Amino acid sequence: MCDDKTVLCGANAYEQKYYFNEAFQGIPQSIKDELHIICVLFTEEVGGVFTIAFENNGNVVMETDFAEDDFLYDEIGSGLMVREVRRNRQELFEALSLYYRIFILHEKLDAEEGE
Repeated sequence: MCDDKTVLCGANAYEQKYYFNEAFQGIPQSIKDELHIICVLFTEEVGGVFTIAFENNGNVVMETDFAEDDFLYDEIGSGLMVREVRRNRQELFEALSLYYRIFILHEKLDAEEGE
């Protein structure tokens, strides 16, 4: 991961572990549960390591990585699945981005911003 990103959560198929960044405990439990499901199902499907992170500007990014000797990792499937998750969970990621911008970056959002 790059230094310009803050990991929100992730799953690791090799260690069969899920991680959630405690700095984001303010996120509602239902959203945390949904993120947990997304991460674990992703790694169950394609393997490797999958993370959801925030860029410095608040954009939500999904990243996947795999061990060099993991010949079962589905690199093509991972790219397709990232696009599918982004499409199916677009509202979730927009809400997370807004959460990050307001509560972490302390941005003041104008009522006129959406106009």
